[in-house]
Amino acid sequence: MSDDDADGGDDLTHTDAAGNVQMVDVGDKPDTSRRAVASGEIHLQPSTVDAIRDDEIGKGDVLATARVGAVQAVKHTWETIPMCHQIPITNVETEFDVSDELVSLTVAVETTGKTGCEMEALEGVTTGLNVVWDMVKAAEKDDDGEYPDTAVRDVRVTEKTKRKR
Repeated sequence: MSDDDADGGDDLTHTDAAGNVQMVDVGDKPDTSRRAVASGEIHLQPSTVDAIRDDEIGKGDVLATARVGAVQAVKHTWETIPMCHQIPITNVETEFDVSDELVSLTVAVETTGKTGCEMEALEGVTTGLNVVWDMVKAAEKDDDGEYPDTAVRDVRVTEKTKRKR
């Protein structure tokens, strides 16, 4: 859900006149086909990326597990972001790209409803990347148990479209 979808402007729509937090009333808005795409990346050691490619991570298939986590996060966004509406998700697409020192994830979410799905796409990306981290943390830890090379970066909405019905 996006603030600017609520009324077409840049006003702070999640607060009432007294400054109290509130959910935006979208009841009078028409149903619209909407799509949002978000992406991000997790930087890893080259040896960890090789282990992902070769399916040699002891916990299992990293990308398959991260895909499930991303989809689950999309479906449960309304439970973790306080002012998000529960929306009907009509489609979720996940795409991973594995390069020498990072794994990137793109999540596309589609809905037909009264509010957008940007937060759902962002939740899918961040959770999917966190699942990757969880799956590879044993390989990423240094001798002190720290993660000096591991970082989730550049999470952003890359596309937002809507078509009125």
